[in-house]
Amino acid sequence: MFAESGPFYVTLHRHPAWKVVLPLGGHVEVGYGAGRTVAASGVIVPPQLAHTCAASFGYVALFFDPWVLCPGLGLARLGDGAARRVLAATGYTGTSLGPGPDSDLAAARAELLTLTGAGRPLDPRVAHAVWESTRAGSDVPISSIAVDVGLSPPRLRALVHASVGVPLTRLRQWARLRVAVADLPRESAASAAAVAGFADQAHFTRTARSLLGRTPASIGRSPA
Repeated sequence: MFAESGPFYVTLHRHPAWKVVLPLGGHVEVGYGAGRTVAASGVIVPPQLAHTCAASFGYVALFFDPWVLCPGLGLARLGDGAARRVLAATGYTGTSLGPGPDSDLAAARAELLTLTGAGRPLDPRVAHAVWESTRAGSDVPISSIAVDVGLSPPRLRALVHASVGVPLTRLRQWARLRVAVADLPRESAASAAAVAGFADQAHFTRTARSLLGRTPASIGRSPA
């Protein structure tokens, strides 16, 4: 969960997760494809869709692993009532960038799943590969993870792609980015990058631009 108290625009990016954007007022607009846009009281953006995103007011963004929601859902609008219900379920009080002590992300997830349907359970081999690739501090080669689950590396990659739709290397990048972003703005970008396992601050910045459409310096910044 990430939240901001004012309007914001993020440049073209593509994240390996479901994103649900819930404005605290006004609307959200997602741009994708050849000049196409979707505007609504709330929007669900599927994994791996290259898009821009603009909120006309403060907002809450929820991110879900790519296997959590129904894979056939795609880019979807949430009506005003549905967006309000999911937002209310988060318990967000408007006082932090992320989940506060009163936040209930499990309730928000349950409310969303009633609207969209759930994804399919992961093959145990895929679940192990995802966990091993994304756990904090992990740098285990994909070839070693494949040995752990009794598959060749090409077969593991194919199985993960079929089940998740996102390469393990990209999921690892996303996991590191989440760790780094959670340290902002309490820590410097350089410190957050080091703790999360990025090669350096520049690597962190490139990854943030690619997966979030913004720079580390803009995260936690007070809106103009």
